[in-house]
Amino acid sequence: MAGLNRNSIAKSDCHCLEDGIKIRRMEYDMDKVDEAVLALLFLTLHDGCRAWKGHDWEALGRLHEKGMIYDPVGKAKSVVLTEQGLQECERLFAEYFSKGAA
Repeated sequence: MAGLNRNSIAKSDCHCLEDGIKIRRMEYDMDKVDEAVLALLFLTLHDGCRAWKGHDWEALGRLHEKGMIYDPVGKAKSVVLTEQGLQECERLFAEYFSKGAA
């Protein structure tokens, strides 16, 4: 971040990480986050429709509410994508990460 240093960020606008580094809080588009998480689930697809659930729990909850994955709560280390979720995760992965992506 050009022009920003640890002292230029107001206390109310930052969050301290464990190592003392401050990062800015920001508003963000949760739908875009959900799309990115769904796209990244494509990377860990296995057994046809399962993907490792090492992503933000709130985002996984929203994807469940949107019908993209089955309920992520449980002991399994992976989530099961719905048919719609499988199609959408592949489409989004190609859109965001293929070499031809904009």
